[in-house]
Amino acid sequence: MNDDKTVMKAWTKAQSRLGRRQAMPVVLLGLALAATAVGQVWCIASVLASVLVPGGEPAVMWPLAGLVVLAIVRAVLQMGSDILAARAGMKARARLRGGVLDAILRGGPGLLRRHHTGELTALAVDRIEALDGFFARWLPASVLWIAAPLVIGVLAACIQPGSALIMAICGLAVPFGQALFGIGAAVASRNQFLAMTRLQARFLDRVRGIATIVLSGRTEDETRRLAAAAEELRVRTMKVLRVAFLSSASIDCAMVVALVLVALRNGAQLMALHDQGVPAAIMAAHVARGLFVVLLVPEFFAPFRSLALAYQDRAHASGAAAAMRILPDATAVRAAGQAVCQTGQGVSVAFEHVGFTWDPARGATLDDVSFTAPAGQTVVLWGPSGSGKSTIIEMLLGFIQPESGRIAVNGTDMATIVPEALVAMTSWIGQKPVLFAGTLRENILFARPDATDGQLQAAIRAAAADVFIASLPHGLETLIGEGGFGLSGGQAQRVAIARAFLKDAPLLLLDEPTSHLDPQTEADVFSSLRALAANRTVILASHSAAAEGFGGRKVVLDHGRIVTSGENAS
Repeated sequence: MNDDKTVMKAWTKAQSRLGRRQAMPVVLLGLALAATAVGQVWCIASVLASVLVPGGEPAVMWPLAGLVVLAIVRAVLQMGSDILAARAGMKARARLRGGVLDAILRGGPGLLRRHHTGELTALAVDRIEALDGFFARWLPASVLWIAAPLVIGVLAACIQPGSALIMAICGLAVPFGQALFGIGAAVASRNQFLAMTRLQARFLDRVRGIATIVLSGRTEDETRRLAAAAEELRVRTMKVLRVAFLSSASIDCAMVVALVLVALRNGAQLMALHDQGVPAAIMAAHVARGLFVVLLVPEFFAPFRSLALAYQDRAHASGAAAAMRILPDATAVRAAGQAVCQTGQGVSVAFEHVGFTWDPARGATLDDVSFTAPAGQTVVLWGPSGSGKSTIIEMLLGFIQPESGRIAVNGTDMATIVPEALVAMTSWIGQKPVLFAGTLRENILFARPDATDGQLQAAIRAAAADVFIASLPHGLETLIGEGGFGLSGGQAQRVAIARAFLKDAPLLLLDEPTSHLDPQTEADVFSSLRALAANRTVILASHSAAAEGFGGRKVVLDHGRIVTSGENAS
């Protein structure tokens, strides 16, 4: 627990150091705003003193003119401060979001296995978005709450040292109240984001399985569960607001006490002067000074109020720091994997007594599995559903690690190979390829964005995707929906095959690539896959009869054990 707190504090301090560079112009403008506010208060006090004291100084034109000019200056300074603060927030969010996405990619499949995609999405989107206030408001406020009252207090002390002392004493009480409520704010903020993550994860799962939910008649049940998760988020959000209001109320109490004491002090002084019968001009000057320090009290506490409003942003930073712990550190990833395989002579894969269990109650998923896929050759994993074929593919993709034994790639333990090297050497085609909302061109180029148009067209022809693309009204620029909406299963698989041709990786993993296709389409897809498999190391998991003609060595699995190995699949 202490280590976690240390990591959180270190992360917050590091972000604060980076953010303060962008926040310094905002701080300087804040100090200029405080000085301008003092000038406005003096002009207002002068005008009121001239009006309230009969026979006092009648010249009120210069204070009125000064008030107008200072109001314009203050508006311009405030606008500049808001713009610079917004820019600082945007730059910080862009930097953080890029870092989070890089960390997610570094973590790869293993990170997705340990954490729900809804949690990672909330981290990359909501957590980072909530940090806008930390950089745009909290960091400037964390400096101005000391600097601005100091400037205002010094100027007030030049007029009335006693009143300045009262404001300083009341101001010192504010940090204690902020510290008290800040602890509660941090806890409430973490709980709120936890509730938000749960809601997002549940909602994402239910959207993905909406067809199953409807067909199973569980719509009402899932609606109630989503409503309960939303209600939990509402309750925790209200707790955050409650703490924020209490924090603001502590500042209001300190300001009211200071205002009353300063007003009583000046009132007593003015009554004494009135009893002494001082001239009207002198009385007007004392009234002006008294009004100046009284009206200056709200300006003195304004930076504290800004700090209170931004304290919730500080709590968001603490919550974000706690959430960032799930991301892999770049040095840790590098320390865990230092090997980089040489793939110039192809890629060989060897399973050496590999064992793995998903659920102990159901027995071992893989039990002492050993086989070899030599470079440039094909191995067909054959067996019924549940025999362990897809588990082997998931291990090769890095989603899971063997519980016993090891996987060697070109003789190197796969666990020691840097993730980037594994990604570069591997292409994968599953039962249903992942297609994104966008054009067909964008979906194929996803495998290699820097490919030339000639390389793109060659991959399309090799995958035999040019026939159906030519029949589309807009060809490669045809828009498809999320998940490949608008394409048939065979067409979607040809897009995936075109991606694999374009990537040109030496290791090809095929996991039931034709399981949902009709026999004719399946035969056509296998024909394209055979062309793709040429000169590559291929591991094909299938229980389709069409895989018999794919060629290569056959490894028959049954309940996680190898029944036969080394037979020719053709």
